Amino acid sequence: MRRLIVVGLVLALGGCSLFERSSQRYVVFYQEWSAQLDPSAKSIVDAAAGLAMRHPEQPVVIIGFADMQGSPQANMDISRTRAQVVSDELVAAGVSPTRIARVAHGSTRFADTSQESRRVEIDVGLP
Repeated sequence: MRRLIVVGLVLALGGCSLFERSSQRYVVFYQEWSAQLDPSAKSIVDAAAGLAMRHPEQPVVIIGFADMQGSPQANMDISRTRAQVVSDELVAAGVSPTRIARVAHGSTRFADTSQESRRVEIDVGLP
């Protein structure tokens, strides 16, 4: 299976807006039981880091999810690992770790499909 990456509308349009929003949600989807960032996923995280660096007053929340495969504890563990990997990548890009909050939902907030459930959401400046 291929990993799907979704970026917010402003970025998907190549930054065509006249202003930059200081809040944005970035989403990285994963393969089953994977927490590895491939180059395209890393570029999404880098885009989130760039926005966070341009708006240092904004909080960054990383939310990890898993699908329904496996036990509840295994799903919580993989969602926690996915959130940690993204957090580490943001810190490596220069985002202060004091601005980053991590949340793991495991499979408790299942999306429409398993593929959509295997994700990390990066919220920069969103409540």
